[in-house]
Amino acid sequence: MEKFTTLSAIACPLGLANVDTDQILPARFLKIARADGLGRHLLHDLRRDEAGNERPGFPLNEPQWREAKILVAGRNFGGGSSREAAVYAIYDSGIRCVIAPSFGDIFSENATKNGLLTAIVSQADADAMTAALVREPGRAMTIDLERQTIAHAGATYPFAIDPSRRERLLKGLDDIGLTMGYADRIAAFRTRDRALHGWKYLS
Repeated sequence: MEKFTTLSAIACPLGLANVDTDQILPARFLKIARADGLGRHLLHDLRRDEAGNERPGFPLNEPQWREAKILVAGRNFGGGSSREAAVYAIYDSGIRCVIAPSFGDIFSENATKNGLLTAIVSQADADAMTAALVREPGRAMTIDLERQTIAHAGATYPFAIDPSRRERLLKGLDDIGLTMGYADRIAAFRTRDRALHGWKYLS
């Protein structure tokens, strides 16, 4: 997993509240392998009509935000069912950070495991960022995870993140990487346990 330290990129003002995992990636796309491109189905039913045509005016369909790497959303982003594929769809679309006043807990955990930053800001700051992005859509936003700040259009906003999740992102640790950090302790336990309970081991 890549380390996340800083990111300067175009941000898209989604602004919608209560976007759950079924909206992020509708259930009918779960049968698609990640290698086949889940990113193109991100927010499918919000972005497209029943005929599959892009809905005009939806932020991610607009030229100025189509290549955004940062998403500014409303409260309770990623609520609903545990659907790790929803995180895959976001990450594979090129987005590396979602900013919102609140997130679904399971979504945030899955996001961290896959290198996606979920930055928690106040509702007032989310509204201010959204307004600034609409006014200046081509201006890059800068995320500094070490300092936990977001800079855009002359303003700087603080954001919150669970300390353990912050540490994992800064070090680029997925579940395997996190476990390998305890390799010496695991080996020491195994040596002690083998001496006491050798019958449990095949060799």
